[in-house]
Amino acid sequence: MTKRMVLTQAKTLLGLLLLLLPLSLKAQVGEYRSDFSLGINAGYVMSNIGFDPKVLQTMHTGITAGLSFRYVCEKYFNTICSVYGELNYAEMGWKQEILTTSGEPVINTNGVAEQYSRSLSYLQMPIFAHLAWGKERNGFNFFVKAGPQVGLLISEKITKNYDTPNLSKDGTGRSSGIIEQEGKAIEKKFDYGIAAGLGAEWSHDKVGHFLIEARYYYGLGNLYNSSKTDYFGRSNNGSIILKLTYLFDLSKTSK
Repeated sequence: MTKRMVLTQAKTLLGLLLLLLPLSLKAQVGEYRSDFSLGINAGYVMSNIGFDPKVLQTMHTGITAGLSFRYVCEKYFNTICSVYGELNYAEMGWKQEILTTSGEPVINTNGVAEQYSRSLSYLQMPIFAHLAWGKERNGFNFFVKAGPQVGLLISEKITKNYDTPNLSKDGTGRSSGIIEQEGKAIEKKFDYGIAAGLGAEWSHDKVGHFLIEARYYYGLGNLYNSSKTDYFGRSNNGSIILKLTYLFDLSKTSK
């Protein structure tokens, strides 16, 4: 399967998810619910960029935090159905792995191993279809969620310890000569893609809801222009997020 086919299928799935979200609010074929919760979330982000041509990387790490809301609209048999959303600040980006042809770190003229990373700060808004199984109140449940996510780049920061990269091919310089991304500002501030996660929740009527989850985000947009005349054919975000969330109820359906 080609990269173009993968992206086409991902975009089709994104469109279907956008269509299904409003239907989940209207299609009350199970037990009616009208529970609305609001809260906060915080977590740890591990990210990289899908460059083509390929850029060697290790995981860039950062934090995320923001506001969360959830509207439980129905219980269908044993499935608790809800719409879940967030408005977050998130630190993403990439960290390059700069190696020689023999796999050793590249030493520059300053006598230390070359290091380069780019931190990208985003405002993000994911909207999920959230499905849970277990206790609605006073107990545990586990859940899965999936849906679209959009983001807006608000700042970027380059961290490196050299002025000119060591590109010599005599065994002491870089094995890859791809450096276009190092000095190039991000050209596309708007980001969009698909996110999915799974986790567990503990609830108590008087205390609220505590959620822990692992989530993956796959960007469908690019950081740089990607026409035939541009250097990169692909430069999309990808991230793994570990997150804690606390929600408190603003309204609850009577038992």
